[in-house]
Amino acid sequence: MKSFLIIDGYNIINSWSALQDRAQYSMEEAREKLIEMLANYKAYKGVEVIIVFDGHLVKGNSGTKRTINEIKVVFTKEHQTADSYIEKRVYQLSRLHFVQVATSDWAEQQTVLSSGGTRISARELEKEVMFAQSRMRKRYLNQKHGFNNITHGLDPHILKKLEQWRRRKD
Repeated sequence: MKSFLIIDGYNIINSWSALQDRAQYSMEEAREKLIEMLANYKAYKGVEVIIVFDGHLVKGNSGTKRTINEIKVVFTKEHQTADSYIEKRVYQLSRLHFVQVATSDWAEQQTVLSSGGTRISARELEKEVMFAQSRMRKRYLNQKHGFNNITHGLDPHILKKLEQWRRRKD
């Protein structure tokens, strides 16, 4: 069974302080940072991530769907809210898959639960993402980062012979 994490994009941006600060200057930069953070989280957790952003107030907007860093990013079309898109996807996916929705919108959480999904608040997700980042950083730092050279992986007996040849005086 596949696991899906559907993100209410602007709800998360407006809930996480690191993203709020960026959004004050550039909403595009805040969206990019959210995608980057969730791409790392996806790699750590192994879940499919869909981020949904409202596009319902943009005149003539036909909506867009694209994949960035293995994250599905959806901008809803004119007159379609992120909430309505999320509700529809939860209903479609939850019959065969585990679906979790990240939002702090209480009404949306209740709708998700009644459609067969589970919910995680923005604060809970932020804690999980930060934990995943610290675990990945720790794993990286604990790896051996030695230099690769020709002797790496050679049999100790052969290394000893080579050292003897090197030290031999002619």
